[in-house]
Amino acid sequence: MMEWSEADLMVRDAVRSFIDKEIRPHTDALESGELAPYPIIRKLFAQFGLDALAAEQVQKMLARERARGEGEPQASDRREPGGANVAEQMSMVAVLVAELSGVCLGLVAAAGVSLGLGAATIAARGTLAQKERWLPPLVTMEKVAAWAITEPDAGSDAFGGMQTYVKRDGDDYLLNGQKTFITNGPYADTIVVYAKLDDGTGTDRRNRPVLTFVLDAGMSGLVQGKPFHKMGMHSSPTGELFFDNVRLSPDRLLGEREAHGSGDGRDSARQNFAAERVAIAVMSLGIINECHRLCIEYAKSRRLWGQDIGAFQLIQLKLAKMEVARVNVQNMVFSAIEAARAGKLPSLAEASAMKLYSSEAATEVAMEAVQLFGGNGYMTEYRVEQLARDAKSLMIYAGSNEIQVTHIAKGLLAG
Repeated sequence: MMEWSEADLMVRDAVRSFIDKEIRPHTDALESGELAPYPIIRKLFAQFGLDALAAEQVQKMLARERARGEGEPQASDRREPGGANVAEQMSMVAVLVAELSGVCLGLVAAAGVSLGLGAATIAARGTLAQKERWLPPLVTMEKVAAWAITEPDAGSDAFGGMQTYVKRDGDDYLLNGQKTFITNGPYADTIVVYAKLDDGTGTDRRNRPVLTFVLDAGMSGLVQGKPFHKMGMHSSPTGELFFDNVRLSPDRLLGEREAHGSGDGRDSARQNFAAERVAIAVMSLGIINECHRLCIEYAKSRRLWGQDIGAFQLIQLKLAKMEVARVNVQNMVFSAIEAARAGKLPSLAEASAMKLYSSEAATEVAMEAVQLFGGNGYMTEYRVEQLARDAKSLMIYAGSNEIQVTHIAKGLLAG
């Protein structure tokens, strides 16, 4: 039977204590934008020693690469799963992410994109010099990363519709275009950008190679737009990026070669898509858990017609459906952890299935929570209103659910 280990539960209790002390009192300030998420994330990292652990792991990785000499990243550098230790780490991270997601999903998004997409892409595809240059301050959250692929006219058609491009200019490249809906975009110190190569051969734009570059805030021609006003995930700054002849030296091209050993930028992005969609299931579990807890408490305390509303069958039905959703999504998360123990990564189709089901379940549970609370549920003070807005974002975030259907079907038909 799959279940949380004693170590997982200890982590859960410690995280809950941190949340009660450092996050819940500041929820309104985070939601309004008065307080940025990054100081709280750094405090979390410091309190649990995550910054020191990450710094140590990066230095060990860099030392190994220096010892063998720089070259194509080896399998050991690609963060392959496998073994009990990896599964234990994954389960503890899942506990951390789930607990935070139920209170402040934007914190998870801000940290997750910086580490899981920005820093991870550099770690997987960068040269030794590039890793030494950018990774140490990123893995500790001293600096914040953004991962820029989405464009105004190329959301779900991320690669085919990509308009942002680079042209060679001597030994350098010139970057032009625009990205949108970029998590951490307004405040990122380091930005991983995907762009098409315009080599002047007249190749159809949809089929041009995708290159991946690393930019730093403040570069000439780079403009980081102000944060968007969003329906949910208010504590996660999201914005636009504009590139006007941004000059990029070759050392900013990840891998420092246009033809990377494992393919162009499409390949690294697709690997990130799968990981990101599995993470959505963990975030969904956090929202479901919190809605579940709040609704049970409310059903026991809210009285109508002389009795607790939990005595009414319609309320019981809502609670029962929430429990079914909680068990199903939790089992999805457990399955992913067990697969990691066996050394297996989920396929894109499997990750898409997890994302599709869990995000829909979380949104349904959160909307039912609002309904169960009645008029109070529509008020921000009761927090289920925030959870409903945040949950809806998970049906769009990391690829809209309509696109997940396509990926699932393609995976099935290709088998």
